[in-house]
Amino acid sequence: MKRFAAQFTMVASLALLPAIQAVDVPVFHDLFNGKDLAGWVNVNTAPDTWKVENGMLVCSGHPIGVMRTDRQYENFILHVEWMHTEPGGNSGMFLWSGPRPNPDSPFPDGVEVQMLELEWPNLHKQNGVTPPLAYVHGELFGVGKTKTIPDNPRGVRSMSIENRCKGRGEWNTYDVVAVDGVIKLSVNGKFVNGIRGTSQKKGYICVESEGAKIYFRNIRIMELPPGVTSADQSAPEE
Repeated sequence: MKRFAAQFTMVASLALLPAIQAVDVPVFHDLFNGKDLAGWVNVNTAPDTWKVENGMLVCSGHPIGVMRTDRQYENFILHVEWMHTEPGGNSGMFLWSGPRPNPDSPFPDGVEVQMLELEWPNLHKQNGVTPPLAYVHGELFGVGKTKTIPDNPRGVRSMSIENRCKGRGEWNTYDVVAVDGVIKLSVNGKFVNGIRGTSQKKGYICVESEGAKIYFRNIRIMELPPGVTSADQSAPEE
């Protein structure tokens, strides 16, 4: 009898396996397919600002503006690899972004994840003073009406606690965890920056054109379950 009961239990457990396997497990999928610009909307740049070369997304840097995803995202893990080719190149990505730029700016509301080439501070001295290297190593900050609380304050911005970016001609890897108004940024394999309490925590993802040629590849996202997000914490739909 005991042997029969054990066999019955095993069979019953096996019968449950299909139900267990049917549970959706978050996985990464491509935001950029490496072939064309499907899934992206050119917001306010030129038709030739963005193009695809050898599986890479190439931005000319001109004019200044953004290209965004065709839908909004709330909670997610984002992986992106980027490379500058010009000294002091400037670019970045916007998270939880609005669909259009503000009237007095080429950029929409959202949170910027900064991508500057290492020579940027040396090329932008003000009154002989060199800006801090914090600029280039994945600074995080709110843009427009979006407010944030910095983990590592440099004014209203959050600066990385360790300098890990590589210079022009080398690929950098950013891994971003964005959940319920909190963003944590890993630069080349180590988490070094974060913000919290963002006033906008659902919106579009943008890549930025800001005056310098930059390459992107392997832009991938894993969507996570949504949180409790009110209408005023979400970007407007296009």
